[in-house]
Amino acid sequence: MKTCDFDYHLPQERIAQFSVEPKDMSKLMVLDKKKKTREDKHFCDIIDYLKKGDLLVWNNSKVFKARLFGKLEIKEEPNRRSIQNTEVEIFLVRPMENTGVWKVLGKPGKRIKNGMRIKFAHDFFCDVVIKEPEGTILVQFPDDANIVMEKANQYGHIPIPPYVKDEPHQLEMYQTTYAKHKGSVAAPTAGFHFTEELIQKLKNKGVEFAEVTLHVGLGTFLPVKAENVEDHTMHPEWVQLTEENAEKINTAKAEGRRVIAVGTTTVRTLEGIARLAGYHDKRFEEFEGDLNIFITPGFEFHVIDAMITNFHLPKSTLLMLVSSFVGNTAFMLESYKEAVEKEYRFYSFGDAMFIQ
Repeated sequence: MKTCDFDYHLPQERIAQFSVEPKDMSKLMVLDKKKKTREDKHFCDIIDYLKKGDLLVWNNSKVFKARLFGKLEIKEEPNRRSIQNTEVEIFLVRPMENTGVWKVLGKPGKRIKNGMRIKFAHDFFCDVVIKEPEGTILVQFPDDANIVMEKANQYGHIPIPPYVKDEPHQLEMYQTTYAKHKGSVAAPTAGFHFTEELIQKLKNKGVEFAEVTLHVGLGTFLPVKAENVEDHTMHPEWVQLTEENAEKINTAKAEGRRVIAVGTTTVRTLEGIARLAGYHDKRFEEFEGDLNIFITPGFEFHVIDAMITNFHLPKSTLLMLVSSFVGNTAFMLESYKEAVEKEYRFYSFGDAMFIQ
């Protein structure tokens, strides 16, 4: 399977730079994967496609300001450091357990050397431990992960994607309404379209809700550079499924009710746990740990019956995932082409798709 099989043309002006307001007035393309049909709606119309007893599962991970700017310090003599004027950008990816060590991206990478200290503020710094072969860097903070994220929120910047020109004024603008657990370096953007009012309307209709946590990291946004899809390596991301939410999903599946994933991160969490822990009796147990599932066409889905998602980058793992769920890459690319022609808004702040 070739990576180029998932390419498509997207004019620059179709890349959304901000969310529409109210957010549930974004466009919604509804795909019926069996009938191979498409409908054009607004996201608030999702209520017409959901029914009493449907279980919506979303990712409650919360974004923190993972983008940091600092200056290098080089150790010249014991107990003495000289501050260099070289400015560097550090992108916090994920903590390595609770040791103070983080996996990060850094640029300019050539300037960052093992043993250097990077100072972001008078009380916020890290030491470079090792530069890894795949381009990531391990750095050591003197604080635990929660304090690092608190200081990052104080001194850092919102980790918006590179195709968004202007950083939002407030972190809440790059956050879902139901975000709870801090740890993501990119938002699970399919959830942007849910307003509190729409959620209440769905509850009134009898739609039920469950949650998972996947802290978005490298596995979500790194481009696929390999010519063959099978040669791409996914990076692990931390996930959690609590006992309470596992039981909600188990009950829905046992009763034949639909489990609908909000976003690709939720899809990866549910299908990844099912694959890793076994799903022969169609029951989940609580789970906490790393997953690095790579869903491509031919994947057998065990859990989700429908999904809500945004429009994804060409040749991305996320486009491969939704193509896999539809079961027909050509139909998915035709749908993307039609979305371009009908002036849908693409990517993180863009419009939505409901696949059933």
